[in-house]
Amino acid sequence: MARVGGRNAAFAWVVGVGCLATLGVLAALAAPMIPASVAWFGGAVENARGTALEPGGAKDGAGDAVPTSGPVAGGDAGAMPTECPQLYDEALWATLRFTPGAVLTPSKDAPATTASALVAALSPQVQLTCFWHADAGTVSTTLATVPPDAGAIAVAALPATGFACETQGERTRCTRTDGDLTETIEAGGGLWLSTSEDAWHPSEYVRRTGDRVWG
Repeated sequence: MARVGGRNAAFAWVVGVGCLATLGVLAALAAPMIPASVAWFGGAVENARGTALEPGGAKDGAGDAVPTSGPVAGGDAGAMPTECPQLYDEALWATLRFTPGAVLTPSKDAPATTASALVAALSPQVQLTCFWHADAGTVSTTLATVPPDAGAIAVAALPATGFACETQGERTRCTRTDGDLTETIEAGGGLWLSTSEDAWHPSEYVRRTGDRVWG
């Protein structure tokens, strides 16, 4: 029976050494690209996280800014937020953004309120207005600066128009409900925060936004 020839050991050894040498050259060429590859991968992960934060159909003009914890104004007008996300704690911000059909429109529009006479008297200097529209309804909040005695003026003027007022620490809060519409006006320390909730009433919205401003 004929003998089947086997592999040539010397030839196989030479080929193996050549392969190892080739791999070494390729590794040396690829090494400078490792940092760039890591940076690219990290950027891709961050982009994916940002996309995951977007609720279905929700849009806003504030980007993906994340609210910080704790109050942001504390009565100091120089520390007032300039973007809507800063008015909300992280949990409320997520609730608003993930509400079906939620759309946020930031602006510097005048406060949405039926207390037009008070607005005319105080002339609030609007810093930002955050208007939310969702399938459930609308919520509009305005942060502004006002004279230091705005709270006392509100207490004197608003009860005659259906608002109930109370003092909470350094600020006065006046609230009026008419069917699905709830209006709240808060003033204190030279700051004004008003909210109009029409059919949509996020849990403790007024208290939580007020705590962000006054602490």
